[in-house]
Amino acid sequence: MSSLFYFFRESLTGFSRNLSTTLGSIITIFLSLLIIGIFFIAGSVINNVVADVESQVSITAYVADDASQEDIDSVMRSIEGMDGVESVTFTTKDQALENFTTSMTSNPDIVAQLDGQNPLPASIDVQLAEAQEVSSIAQGILDNETFVSICDNPEDPSDSLQYGQKTVDKLFSFTNAIRIVGVALIALLIVIAFIFINNTIRLAILARRKEIAIMRLVGASNGFIRGPFLMEGALHAVIGSILAIVILELLHQLLLPRISAALPWLPIAIDPVTFVFIYLGLLVAGLLIGIFGSLLAMRRYLKV
Repeated sequence: MSSLFYFFRESLTGFSRNLSTTLGSIITIFLSLLIIGIFFIAGSVINNVVADVESQVSITAYVADDASQEDIDSVMRSIEGMDGVESVTFTTKDQALENFTTSMTSNPDIVAQLDGQNPLPASIDVQLAEAQEVSSIAQGILDNETFVSICDNPEDPSDSLQYGQKTVDKLFSFTNAIRIVGVALIALLIVIAFIFINNTIRLAILARRKEIAIMRLVGASNGFIRGPFLMEGALHAVIGSILAIVILELLHQLLLPRISAALPWLPIAIDPVTFVFIYLGLLVAGLLIGIFGSLLAMRRYLKV
């Protein structure tokens, strides 16, 4: 316990000896972890948006008016057996018209123009358990010979499928790009924080080189000599982490509710447990940066 108190006291002394460098190190860790935290929060929001969009991804396969119920049932059974399919339902022409009429209650003139006719085709509606499988499932439907024979447009069966392929592909491409950029950004920020911690501990070692030499002469152990520098790096990291967590919590309490109120259609709400994990992750990440940055500096500049 007395050794820990000594390490803590000496690390505080190191703060005052290299105040500008110490502040630079803490600010760097703070900004790095703050940006990382913001990225993780933004990533959680993006995941919510993607999950919401994915839950709405479906495939509609239009069938001809003269398609037999036997063929329709055969195609539905085939689709139900595909991986990534959650459910398969059938919408008749009359149901399609009823759904259209309901959706057009604010534009009755459009419904009136139908003049009692029903131009809408029946359809097989496919809900997906895995939105990423939408293209392969759509291709599987097109490969079904029975569907090709009963589809609404036999000359171009792909025209009888509706699932917003371009929109889905763009969404997945965007989220993958965000993840790649995020990983690269996090790696860069960690490297920068490592460099600052390393430089701060190096200066602390140089400032205390005479004291270290005396400690060697009186037989101080390697751990006793290294302890204050390790503690100093850890303190930098803890202070930087706490500052980042405080700012993120302020953003959580003050900014996110306003954004959510301004964009009610966007699923911004994040589970409080997610924030707890983010904060704990930042604290652990900060400690690891501080400790390993200090160890690296001691390995290079402290020959004990």
